[in-house]
Amino acid sequence: MSAATSRKMGLTMATMLVAGNMIGTGVFLLPANLATVGSISSVGWLIATAGAIALGLVFARLSQLDPQPGGPYAYARDAFGNYIGFVSNYAYWFGNWIGNVAIALVVTGYLSHLWPWLQDVYPRLGFTLAVIWLLSLANARGARWIGALETSTLLLALIPILGIAIFGWWWFDPALFSAGWNVSGMDDSAAISRSASIALWAFMGVESAAVSADVIDNPKRNIPLATLLGLALAAVIYISCSLVIMGMVPMAQLRDSSAPFADVAQLMIGPWGALVIALCAILKSAGALGGWMLLVGQSAKAAAEDGLFPRVFCKLNKHGMPGTGLMIVAVLMSALLLVTSSPTLARQFDQLTNIAVLLTIIPYLFSAGALICSTLERGEQGWMRAASLFTAAAAVAYCLYALLGADAKLLAYATVAILFSAALYPFFRQPMFEAAKANKSKRG
Repeated sequence: MSAATSRKMGLTMATMLVAGNMIGTGVFLLPANLATVGSISSVGWLIATAGAIALGLVFARLSQLDPQPGGPYAYARDAFGNYIGFVSNYAYWFGNWIGNVAIALVVTGYLSHLWPWLQDVYPRLGFTLAVIWLLSLANARGARWIGALETSTLLLALIPILGIAIFGWWWFDPALFSAGWNVSGMDDSAAISRSASIALWAFMGVESAAVSADVIDNPKRNIPLATLLGLALAAVIYISCSLVIMGMVPMAQLRDSSAPFADVAQLMIGPWGALVIALCAILKSAGALGGWMLLVGQSAKAAAEDGLFPRVFCKLNKHGMPGTGLMIVAVLMSALLLVTSSPTLARQFDQLTNIAVLLTIIPYLFSAGALICSTLERGEQGWMRAASLFTAAAAVAYCLYALLGADAKLLAYATVAILFSAALYPFFRQPMFEAAKANKSKRG
């Protein structure tokens, strides 16, 4: 085995990267987010799961045809040209590091069950800053190290999560579930659409293996398998946990909770159960943060190598990681954490995840479009052609549906942010041509 191969992730690690990024970014705090809508979000979950399956199949098929570092960015660039590739990476990069701040807040939120003083604003911000920088430095040590971290923390976290998903039904109260059916103040159709948009956060990360093609062994085989296996594991856990929790805790209490799983564990088995959940949530969220930082670094690195992002983001350290780019992201995450500080952790988490989802939908849409282009250009016939086109169309429909359910104010902000990319693009055109020329010379 070569040194380069020994640093790459196999199927197990890649699967855990996909499942760990999805589960770690939502399962521990998302029930509080969905409680702002009510238990009608169970319908939104079904829509979100169907949409996530479509997205997973899109990335599985694209990576089977031509696995490329950068995932959504690379597919958009090849299908629609450099400008759309730039916009895709721009939205994906911003969406991911904004979402990473939310993950860091989950670590602090659950640790506050052990150290209540972290519930105050300033201690919470200080500790979350420490989490961001510790994981940034750890990520710079290499992809295989992060894969091992994701695998170990996911396996540890699954024990209490599955315990609540299975045994929590003994405490489930149908009357409580019904009483909180729709607390959003919207009509049912709008509430379902809103919950489907929120639930998309749970499945962000379905593209994790595709983005990390450069650090995964045998990508044509392992990326599609890891994508679908990781998605299946995450979907089962998410739906079962969310439904049972909404029948155990009143919506008014749940939506303000900084650690809903710990609250439920305390109800089931007492204070020590909340302690176990808190410890598992802390470790799992830390592992997920490491995995998401890997994605941010790899996406920016792929675009920078093509001249569509600042060159500093493709500068590698001795571990083969874009260390300087990771440190830049850590600075940006720290600044955003301070700017968005809120009296309650749940409120700050809600703001960050909603923004991250809206930005990430853009590269998802481009990826689905890329599959349509690839299918038509390759001249595929029969059931494979029909399956690819149907899958891509379903993914597009879900992404548009999620946008319709988004908060209007945040959607406006996200639209302005995306349009601003048009003003930035001219500054990357010359570096883009130089990078393309260098890559062509290198291949020759």
